[in-house]
Order: sequence, then structure tokens, then C-alpha cells
Amino acid sequence: MAKKETKQPLPFATIDHQRELRQGFPEVIYCEGKTPVQVAEIARRIVAHGSVLLATRGTRGHFAAVKRSVKGAAYNPVSRTITANEKKISRSGTGTILVVTAGTSDIPVAEEAIETARVMGNDTQRLFDVGVAGIHRILGRSDLLRTASVIIVVAGMEGALASVVGGLARVPVIAVPTSVGYGASFGGIAALLGMLNSCAAGVTVVNIDNGFGAGYAASVINRKR
Repeated sequence: MAKKETKQPLPFATIDHQRELRQGFPEVIYCEGKTPVQVAEIARRIVAHGSVLLATRGTRGHFAAVKRSVKGAAYNPVSRTITANEKKISRSGTGTILVVTAGTSDIPVAEEAIETARVMGNDTQRLFDVGVAGIHRILGRSDLLRTASVIIVVAGMEGALASVVGGLARVPVIAVPTSVGYGASFGGIAALLGMLNSCAAGVTVVNIDNGFGAGYAASVINRKR
């Protein structure tokens, strides 16, 4: 049998098939800025190599192109993720990754984190719409916070929920600022700065709307050694 290529150059991309060996998970396709044809060809080659497919920020147009060339491809319209070859998913997580949102408007970013963590082999749990405007909602679920191995907090506006959860939890908290909010939220910058300046120990922050980054980091933390 011929040895699989470690890199496959295309006119528009060089696929890194060694990433799974180096980092424990294959290369992920970021769909924004790529045409449906480009995404479909990269996806086809990843699956042909025998790897799990995860593509983020995909549109229905991207998915339609992928579906034509990748058998069993699936699309989540909320998280905007495309997945395939899920039989190759390895259950590598040691516990549950809990994903918490401040509001319902934060769910699309949260779902991107959940899909990422799930495809990377983790059990996930949701706790949505428990922001600080009704502080009793999160305080009443402190039992759930105690059972998680890693917590992802997704919040827009002023991003205060991450500090509250950080003050209640004894596990790593990954904060995701979202671009949800009125004008002075500056497209998520207010939440980002609030989370970066959290006085709660154990809170780390990813970029605005970066559910994928949070899901990936949580998976690395939760991975069996």
C-alpha cells in the first residue's frame, strides 16, 4: 500500500495531514473567505485520508458542495459547522465540558464550541440563558457547575457572567465574548475587555465569537493523558 501523503498541495491550499499526529486532531476548515468548491475539495481530501472532518463558519452553499463529494456529511445550521466521517471520533475526554450562555442570542457561538468539543471526543452539556440580569438562574445551578471538568462561558453585552462563574467554579473557565449587544458594546470589545479584566482566578479568554477556539482549548484540557 502506498504511503499516505503528509501534505497535499492544491492551487489554493496545502492540506496538513500531519496535524493529527502532532496535535491529536486533524486540520479544521475555516470556511469564511473560501468558495464552496474550495471547501468541498479540501473536505474530500481530509475524509479520503481517513480523518474526521470539521469545518466551521460554513454556509448552506458550502455544505451543498461538500455533500456532493463527501458521503455522510452533516450540517448544523445553528453552529454553522460541517462534519463527516464521525465514526473516526475517538472518545478522548475525561469528563464533561459544560457550555454556559448569558442569553439566547449567544447560542450560535456556544453551539460552535459544543460541536467542536463533541467532534473532538468529549461529552458536553448545555446551560443556556442564565445571565447576570437574573443572577438567581446561575446561582441555582451551582451543582451543575461542580460536576463539569471544564466550563465555557459565552456572553455578550458587558461579559459579566464569566466572572460570576469563575467565582463559583473550581475548574478551568474559558470565556468567549460575543458581538451581541447595543452600540457601546463595540461589536464584542466591551465583553472582551470585561472578561480580560476579570478578578476571578482561573478565567481565560478567547477572541470575540470564537466558539471554535474555546471548544478546542477545552478539549485539550479535558483530554486523557
